[in-house]
Amino acid sequence: MNNCISDAAGAAMLSRRAFLLSGTLALAGCATGPNRPGPIASALPGPAGQYAAIYGAMDDGGVEIPAIDISEIDPRFLRQEVAYTSRYPAGTIVVDPHERFVYLLRGGGRAMRYGCGVGKAGLAFQGEAVIQRKAHWPGWTPTPSMIAREPERYGPYAGGLPGGLGNPLGARALYLYRDGRDTYYRLHGTNEPQSIGHAVSSGCIRLFNQDIIDLYDRTPPGTRVVVV
Repeated sequence: MNNCISDAAGAAMLSRRAFLLSGTLALAGCATGPNRPGPIASALPGPAGQYAAIYGAMDDGGVEIPAIDISEIDPRFLRQEVAYTSRYPAGTIVVDPHERFVYLLRGGGRAMRYGCGVGKAGLAFQGEAVIQRKAHWPGWTPTPSMIAREPERYGPYAGGLPGGLGNPLGARALYLYRDGRDTYYRLHGTNEPQSIGHAVSSGCIRLFNQDIIDLYDRTPPGTRVVVV
C-alpha cells in the first residue's frame, strides 16, 4: 500500500476526537445548502468579489464550511475555465500533479481547472483509472506507513476518524479504481486550504472543499481519470 490517505466507512457525525482536532462541532451531511456556489460557466480571473462568492462560507447539509481567504492564494490555483486542448473526450478528468492542476474537460478546447495540493502518494500513480466510488464527508484512517513515520501525530487515529471539518479528506472524496481494484489514489478535499498549490507530506490530490464539492457534483461514477 502506498502512503495515500485511506478511508473509513461513509460520512458520519463528528466525534469528540474530530471536535478536538478541528475545534468546531458540526453535523456531517450531504444535502445541498442554500449557500452553495452554483455552476460556473466561465470563471476567468476577474473582480475579487466573484471569487469571494465562490470561496465564501458554505452550509453543506449542516456543516458550515469556512470561507477561504483568497488574498493569500495564488490566483492560478483558483477555479476557472481555461483553454485546454486534449485528445480525451469531454467529461474526462485530467490530473497534472506536477503543475498542481486538476482539469475537468468540457469539450470545444475548454476545461474547468482547479488548483490542488499534492502529497507523496499523488506522485506515485500515473495512467488511467475510473471513479468507482464517491463519498460525502468521508472517514479517514492513516496508513500503517504514516503511523510508523509519525506515530505521535497519526497513532491516535489508527482506529479511524469520522468525516467532518477536522478530517484530512475534507468534504468529498473520489476514489479511483483500475480494472476493478482500488488504486488508493483519491481526489479529495482538505482542512488545510493553505496547502493548495504546494507539495505536502501525505495524501493524494487535495482540493479546496468548495472545489471538490463542485467537481463531485459534476462527475458521476464511471468518470475517466487520467493522471499525467
